[in-house]
Amino acid sequence: MKFLIVFVALFALAVARPNDVQTLRNDADVQPDKWSANLETSDGTSVQQDGVLKDVGTEHEAAVVHGSFSWVDEKTGEKFTVTYVADENGYQPSGAHLPVAPVA
Repeated sequence: MKFLIVFVALFALAVARPNDVQTLRNDADVQPDKWSANLETSDGTSVQQDGVLKDVGTEHEAAVVHGSFSWVDEKTGEKFTVTYVADENGYQPSGAHLPVAPVA
């Protein structure tokens, strides 16, 4: 559920920007037990995700989402990408620009 909120927020941010950004691709396939979505804009922003329900009908039912989002810094032109998994273990992002926790 947290991921859905993050995805909607990113989508709203991409769509609501006050410039001439065009939506190049926006498609989704939502089924009862799985879904996928892709968004790409002319400014280099992109969002992709694939999700599936795991252990359907049990008390351990959970959504597992794999995805990524990218954007281009307007000042430097540098592209940033975050790849993530969101599942029963929480949201687990990774990206070259993200700090990594030290191994205990």
